[in-house]
Amino acid sequence: MSALARPRDGRWIGGVCAGLARRFGMSANTMRLIFVVSCLLPGPQFLIYLALWVVLPNEKTGAGSGSW
Repeated sequence: MSALARPRDGRWIGGVCAGLARRFGMSANTMRLIFVVSCLLPGPQFLIYLALWVVLPNEKTGAGSGSW
């Protein structure tokens, strides 16, 4: 399993679902579907998503990736 971080590529709204999917070894679209279905149930899903968006760090890039 990789470290829990928001990836720089393949993320939609904040990259939380993509980061969780990468961490647990599943497809990002599957994780997004799980999140959307969970929103049909009562609970603080949006607040947890927002908290993870703030708390999770961005994925670090390698030195040779060409970014500034």
